[in-house]
Amino acid sequence: MKKIKTLNYNIILKTEKAGGFTVVVPSLPGCVTYGKNLEEAKAMAADAIKAYVASLVKHNVELARTR
Repeated sequence: MKKIKTLNYNIILKTEKAGGFTVVVPSLPGCVTYGKNLEEAKAMAADAIKAYVASLVKHNVELARTR
């Protein structure tokens, strides 16, 4: 059985003049997304983080550890 890790990431939500929120994940360079409202922005952030981490795993890139 494969052990699954739970990873937590901080996000930065920036209100956009035209509406909605841009979301940046500081610890994952280039991981940026957008949502029309706060709920959608958070859901999009979770999806972007999952995709980013899946890409790292697929390409055998180790996650940087910070502590």
